Amino acid sequence: MRIAMFTETFLPSTDGIVTRLCATLKHLEEEGHEVCLFAPSGAPKKYASATIVGIPAMPFILYPEKRFSLPMPRIGRAIKKFQPDLVHVVNPAFLGLGGIYYAWKFHLPLVASYHTNVPAYARHYKLNFLEPALWWYFRTLHNRAQLNLATSRATMEELERHKFENLGLWERGVDFDLYNQATRSAEMRQRLAPAAKDGDSVLLYVGRLASEKNIERIRPCLNAFPNLHLAIVGDGPYRSELERLFAGTKTSFTGYMHGSELASAYASADAFLFPSTTETLGLVLFEAMATGLPVLAADSAPTREVLENGEAGFIFDSNSTESMIESVKVMLTDTQKREAVRKRGLDIAKSLDWHGPSEQLLGHYQSICATHGIVSQPMESSSR
Repeated sequence: MRIAMFTETFLPSTDGIVTRLCATLKHLEEEGHEVCLFAPSGAPKKYASATIVGIPAMPFILYPEKRFSLPMPRIGRAIKKFQPDLVHVVNPAFLGLGGIYYAWKFHLPLVASYHTNVPAYARHYKLNFLEPALWWYFRTLHNRAQLNLATSRATMEELERHKFENLGLWERGVDFDLYNQATRSAEMRQRLAPAAKDGDSVLLYVGRLASEKNIERIRPCLNAFPNLHLAIVGDGPYRSELERLFAGTKTSFTGYMHGSELASAYASADAFLFPSTTETLGLVLFEAMATGLPVLAADSAPTREVLENGEAGFIFDSNSTESMIESVKVMLTDTQKREAVRKRGLDIAKSLDWHGPSEQLLGHYQSICATHGIVSQPMESSSR
């Protein structure tokens, strides 16, 4: 099968979308499929079996760290040369418009996947008046697709409420072996918490440093527990503000980590704290669980789904500082509860890998192609 993919973000950036895409591309290569991936410029020219077509990118005024690409005529030429069997637009917003247009122009089946709850960002930035327009925009894009994939059941239900059509599920995954085999490292722990002493505890946050992630809400916990340290792994447009807000606390900023280095960071901390409520899934939760860390996370529908309503983690009210502090207190002092949620999280992660979700996606592709009677043949002579 020949698949044309469009993504608004890819390497060298790192987030849940990139993690999922990289795992998917590796699996498609193993199964003998070819991919032409359209991504913002700066990406490598190849990844697994995918040939990557870099499209010039520019900073987005509302999110200067991220660089976004707009459709260009070269996309049409590249698609015609590649002759794909279908098009998959990942989180369409800007560049994804090109995938939607050329799928229509060349009569190709179109799959779209929803990964970022952008309309929720409008509420966070107190731009509530934009939320209906954003839902309309993304619904209009996605409803051009024959199949719209969500990465959690909670997100799929929300999309259904907003009248997205042709919905399906693209299951969760994690590289369990990578994270589970990581070992605690004194050197890494020193990097995460340079001032930590024996008996101190280290909380870990991993992800983009952006305002909508609510990272600043962790600060009162550091005031409440003198022997508590915070390691913030990641980078983003909010970093300088966070460094100002956390000045004078036992907080360290490490920048991005990847692969085995990131796994070592998880293994060298004592708990994982995730205050964001705008996720469609939260892959970092599974990474922490795979490492055996107890997870504390802000309440949201996707978080309740991942943490099984508190069986696999501590869930706190995102609007209540007292609720977060109480969750941290219970995690630190209630050994039985901590071990129970840690063990359940580890059991969940053990059942996951990226093979299942990638096979599921491939099944979706094959089903859509079969429905459209697609066979690989030169596009000029195709009757599609």
